[in-house]
Amino acid sequence: MQDSPGIRITFDARVRSPAPTVPVMAAETLSVETGPEGQVHRFALDHSIPPYLLALAVGRLESASTGPRTGVWAEPSLVARARAEFADLEAMLTTTEQQFGPYRWGRYEVLVLPPAFPFGGMENPRVTFVTPTILAGDRSLVALIAHELAHSWSGNLVSNATWRDLWLNEGFTVYLERRIVEAIYGAERAEIEAALGRQDLERDLAALAEHPGDTVLHVDLAGRDPDDVFSDIPYEKGYLLLRRLEQAFGRPAFDLALARWFAEHAFTSQPTAEFTRFFREVLLTQPLLPGQNTPDLELWLTSPGLLPDAPQARAPGLDAVATAAASFARGETPAKKLPTRTWSPQHWIYFLRSLPLTASNAVALLDQLDAAFQLGASSNYEVLAQWLLLAATHDYRPADARLERFLVEVGRRKYLTPIYEALLASPTGQPRAHEIYAKARPAYHPITQRSLDALLAPPTLAGPEPIHLPDR
Repeated sequence: MQDSPGIRITFDARVRSPAPTVPVMAAETLSVETGPEGQVHRFALDHSIPPYLLALAVGRLESASTGPRTGVWAEPSLVARARAEFADLEAMLTTTEQQFGPYRWGRYEVLVLPPAFPFGGMENPRVTFVTPTILAGDRSLVALIAHELAHSWSGNLVSNATWRDLWLNEGFTVYLERRIVEAIYGAERAEIEAALGRQDLERDLAALAEHPGDTVLHVDLAGRDPDDVFSDIPYEKGYLLLRRLEQAFGRPAFDLALARWFAEHAFTSQPTAEFTRFFREVLLTQPLLPGQNTPDLELWLTSPGLLPDAPQARAPGLDAVATAAASFARGETPAKKLPTRTWSPQHWIYFLRSLPLTASNAVALLDQLDAAFQLGASSNYEVLAQWLLLAATHDYRPADARLERFLVEVGRRKYLTPIYEALLASPTGQPRAHEIYAKARPAYHPITQRSLDALLAPPTLAGPEPIHLPDR
């Protein structure tokens, strides 16, 4: 079939798997029969989807319920952890329905894949596939689950018609994700997630400074491979456009418009032109809040970079974290005196990103942090990856063993690529990067291999050009 998001399919399948394996498919299970050659599962999905959402996994899997319509799948050793980590699935589903309309897919489940899975998650209908790196033990990384669940509305129910319109999937989904996080975990956590997302966006904008056309929301892909243009732009800049509309017209009016968008375009793939027509007709005719101006949709969609009216996240707690980072770097506050007692993992990520490290102070400051907080032993992979990135960037050798183990055990490209790049940027790191990659490569997913071969493999090993899919 043609691999285009503008094409939608329904399907049925018959999958035979030998005991003790179980097939899990992004579809409804119609029947399960046991025969001499194993189990035979029949699946069907009657709601149309783009072909990229067709998915099947087979393994030694067990399931556990998290609510009347929700549950988890995982290998036996992980199923209890997954059930505890994702215990809020039913609440997430319910709150999204209350805000943006009914969930149209029957059940919603999450399948925890092996560590080689190259992405954070994939929003296959009815069953999201996720990396085990989000099993932090404290539900601090379940914004990723909120994101993949939100795709049940934006992306799966209403899809982008072309990859040029990707922001219609991802910008909408980031907006819904943060509304889910706000409803379940509070406004402060949602704002902190938004502030970290803004940092990611500004990083990509800086990296694309010489290619401003690639920072346009409705990006021109004529004659180009869409994979070469993927970044955080459609995610975070798209989110900011929707938040700007909410800011201008108020949440009640915006929520009604968003719910109508999903209801009136259900099971279709839409272009950006339809977004513009619909929201001009349904929302931009509504009264503005006091002191607000009507956002210029055309300018938002076609201008590079960030517009002056892009909303800022309001997370005062992060200001205190940035102040603490600066004070620590100046030697005014020793590591053991840092006010970390109430910090969440997101605060720690912001702290590590905010440290003004230099060649002269980096090793000493990282030594202090290591002694005080043992960040290399963190069970939160976002914190751990940020710590190891600093270690690789600043040649902090006490972290060598943990860094190598991390690169060998984890296949998520969001973590691997920047750490390998940091190692390759220094004369001492280059041989270590190649040595570790030689050990780790056989266990990486082919997508990860293709991306990293371009950085690390000799010409005889390097495969096709890497694909640069964003990680969520």
